[in-house]
Amino acid sequence: MMTPMRYVLLVLGIIISLHFILSFSHEDYGRATSISRISNQIKGSTGRPPYMDGVPEEYRHPADVALPPSARRANATFVLLARNGDLNGVMMSMKQMEDRFNKKFQYPYVFLNEEPFSDEFKERILELTDAPVQFGLIPRDHWYQPDSIDEAKATAAREQMVKNQVIYGGSVPYRNMCRYNSGFFFRHELLQNYKYYWRIEPDVTYFCDLDYDPFLIMQDQNKVYGFTISLYEYEATIPTLWDAVKDFISENPDLIEEGNAMGFVSDNGGETYNRCHFWSNFELGDLDFWRGEAYMKFFEHLDSKGGFYYEASSYRWGDAPVHSIGAALLAKKEQIHFFNDIGYRHNPFQHCPQGDLHKKGKCWCNPKDNFDYEWYSCLARYDKLF
Repeated sequence: MMTPMRYVLLVLGIIISLHFILSFSHEDYGRATSISRISNQIKGSTGRPPYMDGVPEEYRHPADVALPPSARRANATFVLLARNGDLNGVMMSMKQMEDRFNKKFQYPYVFLNEEPFSDEFKERILELTDAPVQFGLIPRDHWYQPDSIDEAKATAAREQMVKNQVIYGGSVPYRNMCRYNSGFFFRHELLQNYKYYWRIEPDVTYFCDLDYDPFLIMQDQNKVYGFTISLYEYEATIPTLWDAVKDFISENPDLIEEGNAMGFVSDNGGETYNRCHFWSNFELGDLDFWRGEAYMKFFEHLDSKGGFYYEASSYRWGDAPVHSIGAALLAKKEQIHFFNDIGYRHNPFQHCPQGDLHKKGKCWCNPKDNFDYEWYSCLARYDKLF
């Protein structure tokens, strides 16, 4: 027998549900249904992110001992997008990478530039490593603003950003770079024969020795994306990206991966963006993932909106949120990896390994200067995925 109170609650619940359903237009209802479907794919917490298990000992090699040519390696390369004027900053980053890791593992380098590299650039880079090095020219149609962009509209957006003192707000080359890193670098002919990449930026710092091969971790554990720093995007610079993402989800629900990392980028199952993203100036990734059908459709959907050039900000259509959202929706959460033992700094933030990892890596960063769980970091949200 239903009590009067239970009857009242049942009726009230039906009324609220009907009001919720009727408040949507047909278009919004379709979108909400799609978002709910994706939300239901988010698995519950297991309580322990995979990175906390550490690196298996069989992956480790004695310090300062070069690997023989016959040693197992992944099909991988470093990728550096640079101009001739970046030479000093590139050399600083590359020298650290050689000293901390690559003088032992001997992975190749691929340098990319929208203009030909100078002889001086090539000569000084080749002095830093015994590993293979290739220098590539970016195809013009991959780098420059496409003809489909309304230049008057793009100019007005840039002028407004300059007025609002948005960093890089008036820079067309900056937008070209963001668009290129989001959807084109992995298509370059010099990268076609590689499976994995490690992105290196000028003027960054690597604090710790690595006695194992992160590329093999990516390969053997089926990872598609690796990071060291994650943070919130500036709220004023993200007005429309998530609307475009929701449209993509509604139009391509079959491309959204089951067991994804939606919980990293949204706190309500995809209705809104919580602004979290991986800082892409450091990333290890699977080139085939970016080249795959799902991500290519995702990028082309965003690119068709023109937001790399029209949006009233410089960051929100950058490659960091685009890569982060793409990986969060199109890969399983276990396929995104936090490299906890790689000490890294790109001003003004740094990840400094803690405790035994700091000692094992002979890290020279101050462990107290660590962004992992500062108020503006998103690492705690990543941890909660598991």
